Amino acid sequence: MHKTVRETLNLLEDLYKELAGVREREIIVCPPFTSLYPAGEFLEGKNIKLGAQNVFWEEKGARTGEISPPMLRDVGCKFVIVGHSERRALGESDEDVNKKIKASLSFGIIPIICVGESLQQREAGQTREWVSRQVNLALMDLTPTDGEKIVIAYEPIWAIGTGKTDTPEEANLTVGMIRGLLLNQFGYEVSQKVRILYGGSVKPENIDGFMAQPEIDGALVGGASLESASFVRIVNYQA
Repeated sequence: MHKTVRETLNLLEDLYKELAGVREREIIVCPPFTSLYPAGEFLEGKNIKLGAQNVFWEEKGARTGEISPPMLRDVGCKFVIVGHSERRALGESDEDVNKKIKASLSFGIIPIICVGESLQQREAGQTREWVSRQVNLALMDLTPTDGEKIVIAYEPIWAIGTGKTDTPEEANLTVGMIRGLLLNQFGYEVSQKVRILYGGSVKPENIDGFMAQPEIDGALVGGASLESASFVRIVNYQA
């Protein structure tokens, strides 16, 4: 919950000045709902793609305060974050996440599906069990064709906005475990196509280490995305 419309556009202008020539890496920004329409207009035809931070699973109806997949598509969104830990903390269930994924895919929007464990779960040795459960429930009833159109973000909750981070090696092990779950559900070819991101206090100082890991395909960036210089450095990681 950062950036007014003007602040969003100022940030996008700064980002585009620095990143206009980047072609080999996919760049996505997910502003607040109030900024999506003008952001979509600004980004039209550019190499930075637009996403939203949340979505509801119904197309329309008596759902005051919610935003539907066709509404996001209408303003130019190609991606949407689903199941972020901050949404789950407010009561979003695995069933809700699954419905949001299916609804997004039905309207041609790629869901960025967030999974991750709490500090208590990590210290209890439950990371594998908890993350596996989240992944399996999120992807319930999805086909291999659906699988080709998703992105997964592993975001250990204890590392979000705390300054704490997983080590690159430990994050890589969890991401590799997630890819194994995709292999079981979708087959080898699809499992290798799915991009799996790491999110959790990602910043310019540590991005190179994470991106050097073989299983990690990208980053879900929080606070470090609010300033153009830090986000530009993250996009231009050296692995």
